[in-house]
Amino acid sequence: MINTLETLFQPWLTFYQDPWFWQFPAATLLISNVTFLALALPWTWIAWVDPAPLRKYKIQNKPFQLKQYFLPSLGRLAINNVMMAFMLVLSWPVLQHAGIHTGPLPAWYVIIAQLVFFICLDDFLYYWMHRAMHDNKWLLKHIHSVHHRIRNTCGINGNYMHWVEFVATASLMLIGPILIDAHLTVVFAWVIIRQVEAVDGHAGYDIPWNPLHWLPVYEGPVYHDFHHAKFKGNYAGCLPYLDRFMGNTYIGEYLQYLQAKKRGMNPEQAAQHIAKTRSQHTGRRTRDQGDAPGQPIPVTHSKRS
Repeated sequence: MINTLETLFQPWLTFYQDPWFWQFPAATLLISNVTFLALALPWTWIAWVDPAPLRKYKIQNKPFQLKQYFLPSLGRLAINNVMMAFMLVLSWPVLQHAGIHTGPLPAWYVIIAQLVFFICLDDFLYYWMHRAMHDNKWLLKHIHSVHHRIRNTCGINGNYMHWVEFVATASLMLIGPILIDAHLTVVFAWVIIRQVEAVDGHAGYDIPWNPLHWLPVYEGPVYHDFHHAKFKGNYAGCLPYLDRFMGNTYIGEYLQYLQAKKRGMNPEQAAQHIAKTRSQHTGRRTRDQGDAPGQPIPVTHSKRS
């Protein structure tokens, strides 16, 4: 009986003696944190200083919530990583059999194809997880609402979330590499890309010379910033096309912002344009209602899909 129990619990009792545990999950977690902090702290410093030349590129024309959430963001980051480390140990008996390897690297074009696959798969899965956290009232109240305490984000807020959401998000990130038995170096590259996305999506500045704007489809921090500001819509992580094909869940003002940018406006001018347009629509509706006193306001009922 004792021998049977020892065999059953052997992976948990001896995980720290397994070099592969430190090379794969432990190193992945370390690289993830180093990348996040290396990118988030400079952006956070910029948000703290709020330099005058960059203010016209702020997506939201209001102060960042740094004084209130800087230390809590670091605290959440620490707690979340402790819980993630615990879950990695807990899942090690299964995770150690994943096909991740350190054999010969694939050709460069295969690596690029794999990274593109990881990005697309992860964003597709994240879209539905994120949308579910908004549609399910319990998940929204007890889990996802933590991340939405911050309405005007900066870099360090990228991983400010409930530990359950953090673990779920990190787990989605590993699905692609596990599915195709990726090389460990490719996994590390993918983790770095994912943290770049996490920081950039919460940076709070839409700077035109941001090199990530060169990536196809990606719209930079604007897409996710509107999600924090407006709460409903823009559910994907970084690929906004998903909202178009998954029920048109775009935030309307985000689309107006993109149109304003195409007309050469900077973020400050785009925000003013959106506010002016909204004010005009509100005034027009008020006049229309005032033109027909005593007349009932027509109500349209839309069918739920």
